[in-house]
Amino acid sequence: MKFIVALGAAVAVASPVVAQEQAPSVAAYASKTVTLPINTLVQVTPANEITSKEMKEGTTREFLVVNDVEYQGLVLIPRGSPVEALVTWRTGKGIVGKSAKFELSFDRIRVNQATYRLRGMHRQEGRGNTAGALLGAAIITGKSATMTPGQIINVFTAEPIIGTKHQ
Repeated sequence: MKFIVALGAAVAVASPVVAQEQAPSVAAYASKTVTLPINTLVQVTPANEITSKEMKEGTTREFLVVNDVEYQGLVLIPRGSPVEALVTWRTGKGIVGKSAKFELSFDRIRVNQATYRLRGMHRQEGRGNTAGALLGAAIITGKSATMTPGQIINVFTAEPIIGTKHQ
């Protein structure tokens, strides 16, 4: 009988401890605004092969962010975010070993339904074939300029990117 009373007393003592558990405070769900600074490095790669063969100035090409861009523990630019590059200059391959070339201007990135400005330029050149041209074959031409997925280009944010960190 003493054992049952002792067990009942132990349960009675433990019960208030369970009842005293606190509900999560409102502060646990507070959020903090995080701002990615201007000139933050963003590495991008072509979404598809880009070649100078049928390229025209003024057209756009799609790139993708290579790695998550984190700031203060928050991913502000997720890997795979689309980046738009504008073809600003292009030359075709020519005779006497002249290679094709093009320049891209990186202007915009899309992050979570919002568009932000970027800054950056890249010039891609094909391989020339001047050795063949010097040997007297005037009809030998250079190579097209080509960029392939996996080729990494560095661009930078041109405006702050704001995100919310839930704590």
